[in-house]
Amino acid sequence: MHPITLVVHDDLKRSRLTVFFRLLLAIPQFIWLYLYAIVALFVLVFGWIAALFMGRLPDGTHNFLANYLRYQVHVFSYLTLVANPYPPFSGSADYDVTVTIAPPEKQGRLGIFFRYLLAFPALLLSGVLNYLSFLVSFFAWFVAIFMGRIPEGMRNLLAFSVRYHAQTQGYVMLLTSTYPSFNVPLEDAPAPATTN
Repeated sequence: MHPITLVVHDDLKRSRLTVFFRLLLAIPQFIWLYLYAIVALFVLVFGWIAALFMGRLPDGTHNFLANYLRYQVHVFSYLTLVANPYPPFSGSADYDVTVTIAPPEKQGRLGIFFRYLLAFPALLLSGVLNYLSFLVSFFAWFVAIFMGRIPEGMRNLLAFSVRYHAQTQGYVMLLTSTYPSFNVPLEDAPAPATTN
């Protein structure tokens, strides 16, 4: 089990109106994400230095960066049509795409020191997957406008890319020492129980 998991709670229905204006509606999210990223960068630099001495991220730093990563994933999920509701301006767990991040763990200082060099292949692959996600979500936009829903396979492919992105960013931000993986299945929310 990877320390960073993604669970999608979704019925595949999409609001045609919000899908049509998705980019416009996302502008306030982009602005907040940009401002959040500036602060997160300073916190990450502090965390990297602290982790070199402690062998792990301090709890407060870990929690802040985990919250930032959750928010980033929520915005990315909204933009790529993995999720339908408008994301809250925080990294709260109350969203259709839930990102679970394990607590701080002991990490090798050498791995911490060379983290950005080690992460380069994963960052490159994540960048390619993100680019492909935007291409797929472009087609998903038309499908969602026409059908009022997104096909499950398309949504799962986009969610797979979001999950790999989350694991890569979590690795870069020292939230985990576990390298991003393709072998972790996408977690779906359990189907609601039916009564007879």
